[in-house]
Amino acid sequence: MGMDGSVSLDEQVEAFRHPGQFLADLDPETTGRIIAAAADVALVVEEGVIRDIALSNEELCREGYSEAWRDRPWIETVTVESRQKIEDLLGERSAGQPRWRQVNHPSPAGLDLPVRYTALRAGGDRIVALGRELRETSRLQQRLVEVQQSLERDYARMREAEARYQLLFDAVPQPLLIVEPQSLRVAEANPAAARCFGRPVGEVVGARLDELFGEDSRAAVAGVVAESALRGEALVDGLFLPDGSDCSLSASAVRHESGARVIARVGGEASEAAKRSTGASRRDLLQVLEDLPDGLVVAGSDHRIRAVNRAFVEMAHLASETQISGAHLGDHLGRSRSEVGVLFSALRNHGVVRNFATVLRDRFGNEEEVEISAVATPRDEASAFGFSVRSVARKLRTQQAGTPPGTADRLTELVGRVPLKEIVRESTDFIEKLCIEAALEITHDNRVSAAEMLGLSRQSLYAKMKRFEMNEAGSS
Repeated sequence: MGMDGSVSLDEQVEAFRHPGQFLADLDPETTGRIIAAAADVALVVEEGVIRDIALSNEELCREGYSEAWRDRPWIETVTVESRQKIEDLLGERSAGQPRWRQVNHPSPAGLDLPVRYTALRAGGDRIVALGRELRETSRLQQRLVEVQQSLERDYARMREAEARYQLLFDAVPQPLLIVEPQSLRVAEANPAAARCFGRPVGEVVGARLDELFGEDSRAAVAGVVAESALRGEALVDGLFLPDGSDCSLSASAVRHESGARVIARVGGEASEAAKRSTGASRRDLLQVLEDLPDGLVVAGSDHRIRAVNRAFVEMAHLASETQISGAHLGDHLGRSRSEVGVLFSALRNHGVVRNFATVLRDRFGNEEEVEISAVATPRDEASAFGFSVRSVARKLRTQQAGTPPGTADRLTELVGRVPLKEIVRESTDFIEKLCIEAALEITHDNRVSAAEMLGLSRQSLYAKMKRFEMNEAGSS
Protein backbone atom coordinates (compact mmCIF):
# COMPACT_ATOMS: atom_id res chain seq x y z
CA MET A 1 0.00 0.00 0.00
CA GLY A 2 1.40 3.37 -1.00
CA MET A 3 1.61 6.43 1.28
CA ASP A 4 -1.26 8.05 -0.70
CA GLY A 5 -3.53 5.00 -0.35
CA SER A 6 -2.89 3.64 -3.85
CA VAL A 7 -2.11 -0.03 -4.39
CA SER A 8 0.94 -1.16 -6.31
CA LEU A 9 0.60 -3.70 -9.09
CA ASP A 10 3.17 -5.92 -7.34
CA GLU A 11 0.91 -6.11 -4.29
CA GLN A 12 -2.13 -7.08 -6.38
CA VAL A 13 -0.83 -9.82 -8.65
CA GLU A 14 2.03 -12.24 -8.93
CA ALA A 15 4.31 -11.52 -11.90
CA PHE A 16 5.35 -14.13 -14.50
CA ARG A 17 8.40 -16.07 -13.30
CA HIS A 18 9.77 -16.86 -16.79
CA PRO A 19 8.54 -14.21 -19.26
CA GLY A 20 11.70 -14.48 -21.36
CA GLN A 21 11.17 -18.21 -21.85
CA PHE A 22 7.51 -18.15 -22.86
CA LEU A 23 6.77 -14.62 -24.17
CA ALA A 24 9.95 -13.61 -25.97
CA ASP A 25 8.68 -14.63 -29.44
CA LEU A 26 5.45 -12.56 -29.31
CA ASP A 27 5.17 -10.24 -32.31
CA PRO A 28 3.97 -6.60 -31.87
CA GLU A 29 0.51 -7.30 -33.30
CA THR A 30 -0.10 -10.14 -30.85
CA THR A 31 1.25 -8.05 -27.98
CA GLY A 32 -1.12 -5.22 -28.97
CA ARG A 33 -4.13 -7.54 -28.99
CA ILE A 34 -3.21 -8.89 -25.55
CA ILE A 35 -2.83 -5.39 -24.11
CA ALA A 36 -6.13 -4.24 -25.68
CA ALA A 37 -7.96 -7.29 -24.31
CA ALA A 38 -6.50 -6.78 -20.81
CA ALA A 39 -8.03 -3.32 -20.26
CA ASP A 40 -11.04 -1.22 -21.20
CA VAL A 41 -8.67 1.57 -22.27
CA ALA A 42 -5.06 1.08 -23.38
CA LEU A 43 -2.90 4.08 -24.26
CA VAL A 44 0.56 4.31 -25.77
CA VAL A 45 2.01 7.55 -24.43
CA GLU A 46 5.26 9.07 -25.67
CA GLU A 47 6.67 12.20 -24.01
CA GLY A 48 3.28 12.77 -22.41
CA VAL A 49 1.33 12.63 -25.71
CA ILE A 50 -1.15 9.86 -26.57
CA ARG A 51 0.24 8.30 -29.76
CA ASP A 52 -2.10 5.31 -30.00
CA ILE A 53 -5.22 4.06 -28.25
CA ALA A 54 -7.15 0.79 -28.01
CA LEU A 55 -10.68 0.48 -26.61
CA SER A 56 -12.25 -2.87 -25.73
CA ASN A 57 -15.46 -1.33 -24.35
CA GLU A 58 -18.24 -0.89 -26.94
CA GLU A 59 -19.78 2.06 -25.10
CA LEU A 60 -16.46 3.92 -25.12
CA CYS A 61 -16.04 3.24 -28.83
CA ARG A 62 -19.48 4.70 -29.61
CA GLU A 63 -18.67 7.88 -27.66
CA GLY A 64 -15.65 8.58 -29.89
CA TYR A 65 -12.85 8.78 -27.37
CA SER A 66 -10.31 7.24 -29.77
CA GLU A 67 -10.29 10.16 -32.19
CA ALA A 68 -10.78 12.75 -29.45
CA TRP A 69 -7.68 11.68 -27.50
CA ARG A 70 -5.25 10.57 -30.21
CA ASP A 71 -2.19 12.87 -30.61
CA ARG A 72 -3.23 15.02 -27.65
CA PRO A 73 -1.28 15.44 -24.39
CA TRP A 74 -2.66 12.90 -21.93
CA ILE A 75 -2.98 15.56 -19.24
CA GLU A 76 -5.33 17.63 -21.45
CA THR A 77 -7.83 14.79 -21.76
CA VAL A 78 -8.67 14.75 -18.04
CA THR A 79 -10.47 17.13 -15.69
CA VAL A 80 -8.61 19.79 -13.72
CA GLU A 81 -8.56 17.93 -10.41
CA SER A 82 -7.13 14.81 -12.14
CA ARG A 83 -4.11 16.44 -13.78
CA GLN A 84 -1.82 15.95 -10.79
CA LYS A 85 -2.56 12.22 -10.91
CA ILE A 86 -1.58 12.08 -14.59
CA GLU A 87 1.69 13.81 -13.73
CA ASP A 88 2.25 11.23 -11.00
CA LEU A 89 1.60 8.37 -13.44
CA LEU A 90 4.00 9.84 -15.98
CA GLY A 91 6.64 10.39 -13.30
CA GLU A 92 6.41 6.82 -11.98
CA ARG A 93 7.00 5.04 -15.25
CA SER A 94 10.58 4.21 -14.28
CA ALA A 95 10.00 3.61 -10.57
CA GLY A 96 9.49 -0.13 -10.96
CA GLN A 97 6.28 -0.22 -8.87
CA PRO A 98 3.30 0.94 -10.97
CA ARG A 99 0.30 2.18 -9.01
CA TRP A 100 -3.39 2.49 -9.85
CA ARG A 101 -4.97 5.94 -9.83
CA GLN A 102 -8.52 7.03 -10.67
CA VAL A 103 -8.88 10.03 -12.98
CA ASN A 104 -11.90 11.63 -14.64
CA HIS A 105 -12.23 12.39 -18.36
CA PRO A 106 -14.80 14.95 -19.62
CA SER A 107 -17.55 13.07 -21.45
CA PRO A 108 -19.74 14.14 -24.39
CA ALA A 109 -22.64 12.52 -22.49
CA GLY A 110 -22.41 15.21 -19.81
CA LEU A 111 -21.12 13.11 -16.90
CA ASP A 112 -17.39 12.66 -16.41
CA LEU A 113 -15.88 9.30 -17.34
CA PRO A 114 -14.01 7.75 -14.35
CA VAL A 115 -11.09 5.49 -15.35
CA ARG A 116 -8.58 3.72 -13.10
CA TYR A 117 -5.12 3.73 -14.71
CA THR A 118 -1.72 2.20 -14.17
CA ALA A 119 1.34 3.08 -16.28
CA LEU A 120 3.97 0.54 -17.45
CA ARG A 121 7.32 1.43 -19.04
CA ALA A 122 7.64 0.27 -22.64
CA GLY A 123 11.16 1.47 -23.46
CA GLY A 124 12.58 4.92 -24.04
CA ASP A 125 10.10 7.68 -23.32
CA ARG A 126 7.15 5.45 -24.10
CA ILE A 127 4.74 4.03 -21.54
CA VAL A 128 1.66 1.87 -21.86
CA ALA A 129 -1.27 3.01 -19.70
CA LEU A 130 -3.91 0.39 -18.87
CA GLY A 131 -7.29 1.70 -17.72
CA ARG A 132 -10.44 0.17 -16.27
CA GLU A 133 -13.68 2.07 -16.87
CA LEU A 134 -15.58 2.67 -13.58
CA ARG A 135 -18.94 4.11 -14.62
CA GLU A 136 -20.80 0.93 -13.76
CA THR A 137 -19.10 0.88 -10.37
CA SER A 138 -20.17 4.50 -9.82
CA ARG A 139 -23.74 3.59 -10.75
CA LEU A 140 -23.71 0.71 -8.28
CA GLN A 141 -22.30 2.99 -5.58
CA GLN A 142 -25.00 5.56 -6.27
CA ARG A 143 -27.65 2.84 -6.15
CA LEU A 144 -26.22 1.65 -2.84
CA VAL A 145 -26.44 5.18 -1.43
CA GLU A 146 -30.07 5.45 -2.58
CA VAL A 147 -30.94 2.09 -1.00
CA GLN A 148 -29.25 3.09 2.25
CA GLN A 149 -31.19 6.36 2.33
CA SER A 150 -34.42 4.47 1.64
CA LEU A 151 -33.68 2.07 4.50
CA GLU A 152 -32.96 4.98 6.81
CA ARG A 153 -36.30 6.59 5.89
CA ASP A 154 -38.13 3.30 6.49
CA TYR A 155 -36.35 2.90 9.82
CA ALA A 156 -37.33 6.45 10.83
CA ARG A 157 -40.98 5.76 9.96
CA MET A 158 -40.85 2.54 11.96
CA ARG A 159 -39.44 4.36 14.98
CA GLU A 160 -42.18 7.00 14.70
CA ALA A 161 -44.84 4.27 14.57
CA GLU A 162 -43.33 2.57 17.62
CA ALA A 163 -43.25 5.88 19.47
CA ARG A 164 -46.94 6.51 18.68
CA TYR A 165 -47.84 3.00 19.80
CA GLN A 166 -45.96 3.41 23.08
CA LEU A 167 -47.57 6.81 23.69
CA LEU A 168 -51.08 5.40 23.18
CA PHE A 169 -50.31 2.29 25.23
CA ASP A 170 -49.10 4.37 28.18
CA ALA A 171 -51.97 6.88 27.93
CA VAL A 172 -54.81 4.32 28.12
CA PRO A 173 -56.42 4.62 31.60
CA GLN A 174 -57.44 0.94 31.69
CA PRO A 175 -54.79 -1.54 32.95
CA LEU A 176 -53.30 -3.32 29.91
CA LEU A 177 -50.70 -6.09 29.77
CA ILE A 178 -49.09 -7.94 26.85
CA VAL A 179 -48.57 -11.57 27.89
CA GLU A 180 -46.72 -14.55 26.40
CA PRO A 181 -49.39 -17.29 26.54
CA GLN A 182 -47.05 -20.25 27.00
CA SER A 183 -45.07 -18.90 29.95
CA LEU A 184 -47.66 -16.34 31.22
CA ARG A 185 -44.79 -13.84 31.42
CA VAL A 186 -45.74 -10.16 31.09
CA ALA A 187 -43.87 -8.67 28.12
CA GLU A 188 -45.30 -5.13 28.45
CA ALA A 189 -47.45 -3.26 30.94
CA ASN A 190 -48.82 0.28 30.92
CA PRO A 191 -48.65 2.64 33.93
CA ALA A 192 -52.33 1.99 34.73
CA ALA A 193 -51.54 -1.72 35.16
CA ALA A 194 -48.63 -0.90 37.45
CA ARG A 195 -50.93 1.23 39.63
CA CYS A 196 -53.55 -1.53 39.59
CA PHE A 197 -51.13 -4.10 40.98
CA GLY A 198 -49.35 -1.63 43.26
CA ARG A 199 -45.93 -2.28 41.75
CA PRO A 200 -43.51 -0.35 39.53
CA VAL A 201 -43.76 -1.09 35.81
CA GLY A 202 -40.31 -2.70 35.94
CA GLU A 203 -41.53 -5.29 38.48
CA VAL A 204 -44.72 -6.07 36.55
CA VAL A 205 -42.85 -6.68 33.28
CA GLY A 206 -41.23 -10.09 33.45
CA ALA A 207 -43.50 -11.41 36.24
CA ARG A 208 -46.01 -14.24 35.68
CA LEU A 209 -49.49 -12.86 35.13
CA ASP A 210 -51.18 -15.33 37.49
CA GLU A 211 -48.77 -14.42 40.32
CA LEU A 212 -49.97 -10.79 40.16
CA PHE A 213 -53.40 -11.92 41.41
CA GLY A 214 -54.52 -13.53 44.67
CA GLU A 215 -53.82 -17.22 45.18
CA ASP A 216 -57.48 -18.21 44.74
CA SER A 217 -57.57 -16.50 41.31
CA ARG A 218 -54.36 -17.82 39.76
CA ALA A 219 -55.84 -20.95 38.17
CA ALA A 220 -58.65 -18.88 36.60
CA VAL A 221 -56.10 -16.37 35.24
CA ALA A 222 -54.06 -19.15 33.58
CA GLY A 223 -57.28 -20.64 32.20
CA VAL A 224 -58.53 -17.40 30.60
CA VAL A 225 -55.15 -16.85 28.90
CA ALA A 226 -55.13 -20.40 27.54
CA GLU A 227 -58.73 -20.08 26.34
CA SER A 228 -58.01 -16.80 24.54
CA ALA A 229 -55.03 -18.40 22.78
CA LEU A 230 -57.37 -21.13 21.46
CA ARG A 231 -60.59 -19.18 20.80
CA GLY A 232 -59.26 -15.65 20.23
CA GLU A 233 -61.05 -14.01 23.19
CA ALA A 234 -62.00 -14.96 26.75
CA LEU A 235 -63.38 -13.27 29.89
CA VAL A 236 -63.50 -14.22 33.56
CA ASP A 237 -65.12 -12.38 36.50
CA GLY A 238 -64.74 -12.74 40.24
CA LEU A 239 -60.97 -12.48 40.41
CA PHE A 240 -59.12 -10.96 43.34
CA LEU A 241 -55.89 -9.01 43.65
CA PRO A 242 -53.50 -9.63 46.56
CA ASP A 243 -55.05 -6.65 48.42
CA GLY A 244 -58.53 -8.22 48.14
CA SER A 245 -59.86 -5.94 45.39
CA ASP A 246 -62.49 -7.52 43.13
CA CYS A 247 -61.75 -7.44 39.41
CA SER A 248 -62.34 -9.09 36.05
CA LEU A 249 -59.88 -10.11 33.35
CA SER A 250 -60.50 -10.18 29.59
CA ALA A 251 -57.94 -11.53 27.14
CA SER A 252 -57.56 -11.27 23.35
CA ALA A 253 -55.00 -13.17 21.26
CA VAL A 254 -53.04 -11.32 18.57
CA ARG A 255 -50.39 -12.44 16.11
CA HIS A 256 -46.82 -11.45 16.99
CA GLU A 257 -44.00 -12.25 14.55
CA SER A 258 -43.98 -16.08 14.25
CA GLY A 259 -46.02 -16.67 17.43
CA ALA A 260 -48.86 -15.12 19.40
CA ARG A 261 -49.35 -12.70 22.28
CA VAL A 262 -52.34 -12.06 24.53
CA ILE A 263 -53.61 -8.60 25.41
CA ALA A 264 -54.98 -8.78 28.99
CA ARG A 265 -57.32 -6.06 30.30
CA VAL A 266 -58.17 -5.70 33.98
CA GLY A 267 -61.66 -4.40 34.85
CA GLY A 268 -63.85 -3.88 37.91
CA GLU A 269 -62.76 -2.25 41.15
CA ALA A 270 -59.09 -2.44 40.25
CA SER A 271 -59.68 -0.62 36.98
CA GLU A 272 -61.72 2.07 38.73
CA ALA A 273 -58.94 2.52 41.28
CA ALA A 274 -56.44 2.94 38.46
CA LYS A 275 -58.71 5.52 36.84
CA ARG A 276 -59.01 7.41 40.12
CA SER A 277 -55.22 7.37 40.42
CA THR A 278 -54.96 8.67 36.88
CA GLY A 279 -57.43 11.44 37.69
CA ALA A 280 -55.33 12.46 40.70
CA SER A 281 -52.22 12.53 38.51
CA ARG A 282 -54.04 14.74 36.01
CA ARG A 283 -55.00 17.17 38.77
CA ASP A 284 -51.37 17.28 39.92
CA LEU A 285 -50.29 17.99 36.34
CA LEU A 286 -52.77 20.87 36.00
CA GLN A 287 -51.51 22.36 39.26
CA VAL A 288 -47.91 22.15 38.06
CA LEU A 289 -48.84 23.85 34.77
CA GLU A 290 -50.59 26.62 36.70
CA ASP A 291 -47.46 27.22 38.82
CA LEU A 292 -44.89 27.05 36.02
CA PRO A 293 -42.67 30.15 35.68
CA ASP A 294 -43.19 30.10 31.88
CA GLY A 295 -46.38 31.57 30.50
CA LEU A 296 -49.00 29.13 29.18
CA VAL A 297 -51.90 30.07 26.91
CA VAL A 298 -54.75 27.97 25.48
CA ALA A 299 -56.54 29.44 22.46
CA GLY A 300 -59.24 28.25 20.09
CA SER A 301 -59.25 28.05 16.31
CA ASP A 302 -60.75 31.57 16.27
CA HIS A 303 -57.48 32.86 17.82
CA ARG A 304 -59.36 33.82 21.00
CA ILE A 305 -57.74 33.12 24.38
CA ARG A 306 -59.54 30.50 26.48
CA ALA A 307 -57.21 30.11 29.44
CA VAL A 308 -53.84 31.29 30.73
CA ASN A 309 -51.71 30.41 33.74
CA ARG A 310 -50.55 32.73 36.51
CA ALA A 311 -47.14 33.38 34.90
CA PHE A 312 -48.68 34.71 31.66
CA VAL A 313 -50.98 37.03 33.66
CA GLU A 314 -47.89 38.46 35.36
CA MET A 315 -45.95 38.76 32.08
CA ALA A 316 -48.82 40.77 30.56
CA HIS A 317 -49.09 42.91 33.75
CA LEU A 318 -52.75 42.03 34.22
CA ALA A 319 -54.67 41.87 37.48
CA SER A 320 -56.42 38.56 36.77
CA GLU A 321 -57.15 35.98 34.12
CA THR A 322 -60.60 37.43 33.47
CA GLN A 323 -59.02 40.55 31.93
CA ILE A 324 -57.59 38.52 29.05
CA SER A 325 -60.11 35.71 28.62
CA GLY A 326 -61.73 35.97 25.18
CA ALA A 327 -59.19 38.48 23.86
CA HIS A 328 -57.50 37.94 20.50
CA LEU A 329 -54.12 36.24 20.90
CA GLY A 330 -52.60 38.75 18.48
CA ASP A 331 -53.33 41.55 20.96
CA HIS A 332 -50.56 40.22 23.22
CA LEU A 333 -48.34 37.91 21.10
CA GLY A 334 -46.60 38.61 17.79
CA ARG A 335 -45.37 41.71 16.05
CA SER A 336 -48.63 41.74 14.11
CA ARG A 337 -51.80 39.68 13.84
CA SER A 338 -50.56 38.28 10.55
CA GLU A 339 -47.62 36.72 12.41
CA VAL A 340 -50.10 34.97 14.73
CA GLY A 341 -51.93 33.76 11.63
CA VAL A 342 -48.69 32.26 10.30
CA LEU A 343 -48.15 30.52 13.64
CA PHE A 344 -51.65 28.98 13.63
CA SER A 345 -51.20 27.88 10.00
CA ALA A 346 -47.97 26.09 10.90
CA LEU A 347 -49.73 24.38 13.81
CA ARG A 348 -52.55 23.15 11.60
CA ASN A 349 -50.09 21.78 9.04
CA HIS A 350 -47.47 20.26 11.36
CA GLY A 351 -49.07 20.00 14.80
CA VAL A 352 -46.03 21.38 16.63
CA VAL A 353 -43.94 24.57 16.52
CA ARG A 354 -40.72 24.95 18.51
CA ASN A 355 -38.70 28.02 19.53
CA PHE A 356 -40.69 30.57 17.49
CA ALA A 357 -39.09 33.98 18.17
CA THR A 358 -41.55 36.86 18.59
CA VAL A 359 -42.60 39.51 21.13
CA LEU A 360 -45.06 39.74 24.03
CA ARG A 361 -46.99 43.00 24.59
CA ASP A 362 -48.27 43.83 28.04
CA ARG A 363 -51.41 45.87 28.81
CA PHE A 364 -49.40 49.10 28.49
CA GLY A 365 -48.03 48.29 25.02
CA ASN A 366 -44.48 47.49 26.16
CA GLU A 367 -42.82 44.69 24.15
CA GLU A 368 -40.57 41.90 25.41
CA GLU A 369 -38.62 39.35 23.33
CA VAL A 370 -40.02 35.82 23.87
CA GLU A 371 -39.80 32.31 22.41
CA ILE A 372 -42.94 30.29 21.79
CA SER A 373 -43.35 26.52 21.59
CA ALA A 374 -46.85 25.46 20.59
CA VAL A 375 -48.96 22.37 19.94
CA ALA A 376 -52.34 21.70 18.31
CA THR A 377 -54.57 19.26 20.20
CA PRO A 378 -57.54 17.75 18.27
CA ARG A 379 -60.91 17.83 20.00
CA ASP A 380 -64.36 16.48 19.09
CA GLU A 381 -65.56 19.53 17.15
CA ALA A 382 -62.67 21.98 17.26
CA SER A 383 -58.99 22.22 18.03
CA ALA A 384 -57.31 23.68 21.06
CA PHE A 385 -53.92 25.33 20.62
CA GLY A 386 -51.49 25.47 23.50
CA PHE A 387 -48.62 27.99 23.70
CA SER A 388 -45.64 28.02 26.03
CA VAL A 389 -44.18 31.54 26.29
CA ARG A 390 -40.66 32.03 27.63
CA SER A 391 -38.89 35.36 28.03
CA VAL A 392 -35.51 35.55 26.27
CA ALA A 393 -34.75 39.22 26.98
CA ARG A 394 -32.05 38.37 29.51
CA LYS A 395 -30.58 35.75 27.18
CA LEU A 396 -30.41 38.26 24.32
CA ARG A 397 -28.72 40.84 26.56
CA THR A 398 -26.05 38.46 27.85
CA GLN A 399 -25.22 36.38 24.77
CA GLN A 400 -22.28 37.55 22.71
CA ALA A 401 -22.83 39.14 19.33
CA GLY A 402 -21.77 37.25 16.24
CA THR A 403 -24.31 34.44 15.88
CA PRO A 404 -23.42 32.60 12.66
CA PRO A 405 -25.54 34.24 9.95
CA GLY A 406 -26.49 30.93 8.38
CA THR A 407 -28.16 29.29 11.38
CA ALA A 408 -31.91 28.75 11.58
CA ASP A 409 -32.11 30.71 14.85
CA ARG A 410 -30.39 33.66 13.19
CA LEU A 411 -32.77 33.58 10.22
CA THR A 412 -35.76 33.55 12.59
CA GLU A 413 -34.39 36.54 14.46
CA LEU A 414 -34.14 38.49 11.18
CA VAL A 415 -37.91 38.34 10.57
CA GLY A 416 -39.34 41.83 11.01
CA ARG A 417 -35.90 43.44 11.06
CA VAL A 418 -34.51 42.71 7.60
CA PRO A 419 -36.36 42.76 4.22
CA LEU A 420 -37.73 39.38 3.15
CA LYS A 421 -35.60 39.40 -0.03
CA GLU A 422 -32.37 39.45 2.02
CA ILE A 423 -33.62 36.74 4.39
CA VAL A 424 -34.50 34.47 1.43
CA ARG A 425 -31.07 35.04 -0.14
CA GLU A 426 -29.29 34.24 3.14
CA SER A 427 -31.39 31.14 3.79
CA THR A 428 -30.84 29.92 0.19
CA ASP A 429 -27.07 30.16 0.60
CA PHE A 430 -27.29 28.32 3.93
CA ILE A 431 -29.38 25.49 2.44
CA GLU A 432 -27.11 25.19 -0.64
CA LYS A 433 -24.04 24.86 1.59
CA LEU A 434 -25.73 22.21 3.75
CA CYS A 435 -26.76 20.20 0.68
CA ILE A 436 -23.25 20.34 -0.82
CA GLU A 437 -21.70 19.22 2.48
CA ALA A 438 -24.19 16.35 2.73
CA ALA A 439 -23.55 15.22 -0.87
CA LEU A 440 -19.76 15.28 -0.35
CA GLU A 441 -20.12 13.27 2.85
CA ILE A 442 -22.38 10.66 1.21
CA THR A 443 -20.02 10.26 -1.78
CA HIS A 444 -16.87 10.27 0.38
CA ASP A 445 -15.73 13.58 -1.16
CA ASN A 446 -16.11 12.38 -4.77
CA ARG A 447 -16.86 15.68 -6.51
CA VAL A 448 -18.12 14.07 -9.71
CA SER A 449 -20.67 11.89 -7.92
CA ALA A 450 -21.66 14.79 -5.63
CA ALA A 451 -22.35 17.05 -8.62
CA GLU A 452 -24.44 14.31 -10.26
CA MET A 453 -26.39 13.75 -7.03
CA LEU A 454 -27.16 17.49 -6.73
CA GLY A 455 -28.06 17.86 -10.41
CA LEU A 456 -25.22 20.33 -11.00
CA SER A 457 -22.43 20.47 -13.54
CA ARG A 458 -18.96 19.91 -12.16
CA GLN A 459 -18.03 23.53 -12.88
CA SER A 460 -21.13 24.82 -11.02
CA LEU A 461 -20.26 22.68 -8.00
CA TYR A 462 -16.69 24.03 -7.89
CA ALA A 463 -17.97 27.60 -8.24
CA LYS A 464 -20.39 27.18 -5.33
CA MET A 465 -17.71 25.53 -3.17
CA LYS A 466 -15.38 28.43 -3.86
CA ARG A 467 -18.10 30.96 -3.01
CA PHE A 468 -18.83 29.20 0.29
CA GLU A 469 -15.05 28.93 1.02
CA MET A 470 -15.31 25.15 1.34
CA ASN A 471 -12.32 22.79 1.17
CA GLU A 472 -11.16 22.34 -2.44
CA ALA A 473 -8.62 19.57 -1.91
CA GLY A 474 -8.53 17.14 -4.81
CA SER A 475 -10.38 13.88 -4.61
CA SER A 476 -10.81 10.90 -6.84
